[in-house]
Amino acid sequence: MKKIWKLIRDYWVDAISFVFVGIVFLVPFIFILLIASKPRQEAGLFEFTWPSQFLLFENMVAVIKSNDYRMALALWNSAILTVSSVTLIVLFSALVAYVMQRRNDRVSNLVNAIIFAGLVLPPAVVPTVFWMQTIGLYKTIIGLVFIEVALALPFSTLILRAFIGSIPREIDEAAIMDGASPMRLFSSVILPLLKPAIMTIIITSSIAIYNDFSNPLYFLPGAKNVTAQLTLYGFMSQFNSQWNLVFADVVIITIPPLILFMFFQKQIVSGITAGAVKG
Repeated sequence: MKKIWKLIRDYWVDAISFVFVGIVFLVPFIFILLIASKPRQEAGLFEFTWPSQFLLFENMVAVIKSNDYRMALALWNSAILTVSSVTLIVLFSALVAYVMQRRNDRVSNLVNAIIFAGLVLPPAVVPTVFWMQTIGLYKTIIGLVFIEVALALPFSTLILRAFIGSIPREIDEAAIMDGASPMRLFSSVILPLLKPAIMTIIITSSIAIYNDFSNPLYFLPGAKNVTAQLTLYGFMSQFNSQWNLVFADVVIITIPPLILFMFFQKQIVSGITAGAVKG
């Protein structure tokens, strides 16, 4: 009995945390799987019960085949959007963060103020749509890529700037004395040292951009420009929603970020921890 009380006393915080995580994360996901596995009429009841017929695979296949394999096009568009945006985010944020950290003048302070404003000020949809129409980038994936990069750049820059601050300036001076140009110094010396922080930015930005719903809705309308999150509209209407297919759609679009997180969760934790300790 004493051993049991000792275990409870030693691990009660872990037990409460486990129960909390289960309630907040696992229970909603189980509910989604149950609704996605039910026939159409049962799914519309939204009951937390076992389905009379387990149709998860059939519902997922129906989602993929609907509207001439619209889901395949949506996943392809989301992949292009995510990969292109994350590539530019890493490149631009690393360059800007390095220059901001190594320079201490008025220009650097001005850029720092602009970066901070990008974190605080909310995005304006109507002016952005107007300017995208003016330059011919509205309803294009390239235009949405620029928007995603602009929204994610301030936060990524601040993370990399704090990480670069832990790198001694003597490394820069030694590389310059060996004849390295500024770009060679950045690409061959500084960039490899930023790997933990860059991995964190890649993973978190990829999940955020892939799961983005509002920006594709505003800036990328059109059937050919559909992204993974917007496919939910295909099974929802005012009077006749197919809730089993809606939740099956949620399961499908959840799989890629879930796999990404499962394989790279150690890199996320190590990158955040390293940045916190070194910064």
